[in-house]
Amino acid sequence: MSVKAVKQARSLLLKEYRGVLSTHSKSMPGYPFGSVVPYCLDDQGRPLILISRIAQHTHNLQKDPKCSMLVGEREAEDVQAVGRVTVLAEASKLTDGAAIEAAALRYYRFFPESASYHSAHDFDFWVLTPVRYRFIGGFGAIHWLEDVALANPFAGAAETSMVEHMNADHSKAIAHYVELSGLPQGEPAILVGIDSEGLHLRIAAGIYWLPFAQPCNTPIQVREALVQLAHAEKWPVAEVEEA
Repeated sequence: MSVKAVKQARSLLLKEYRGVLSTHSKSMPGYPFGSVVPYCLDDQGRPLILISRIAQHTHNLQKDPKCSMLVGEREAEDVQAVGRVTVLAEASKLTDGAAIEAAALRYYRFFPESASYHSAHDFDFWVLTPVRYRFIGGFGAIHWLEDVALANPFAGAAETSMVEHMNADHSKAIAHYVELSGLPQGEPAILVGIDSEGLHLRIAAGIYWLPFAQPCNTPIQVREALVQLAHAEKWPVAEVEEA
């Protein structure tokens, strides 16, 4: 299995924040049913979605949890020449109170408007536990992959603390990250997530992931990386193994 392809597939899932969820139709047996869903990755690197109990795809998952989610590079001029990944998965609704609280803590940062309709309507968190991945990195770059998901070492209190600190005390540094990486300017950027391989910013309604040059596995390493980026003149290129 290609280490490079695994890294590219995971990076694509981190860069994007919406995909096409395909379920087995309950009302039209034998036919797949596709719907667009926003997502973020949970503490184990699995897609986390928030869906309505009355939605067709929810009824489908309740009958058959086997599903897939297709994620492709946004705004691609030639969709066949860019990366896309299909996550084949088993969907399960979160029922444990602590798990729901942890999911909400992260998901609400990515999609703050979801907090209101989650509490006011019948929505539940579901996690898609990957079984296999189909990654296409462009013409001829086709792979079946197994272990793509990577646990977030900062999930929970550590991530929340770092995110809140950066937003409260280092807005100029965040603005510098936006400028360095060529992201849309005008609307203020808000840090919403940190994982071992990069950070997520929310600008208006869009989510953007910026990779670190090297993996960070401790809060101290994250701090050092963020300080270096605050003084950098260009965004560093993340290292990708070729094996």
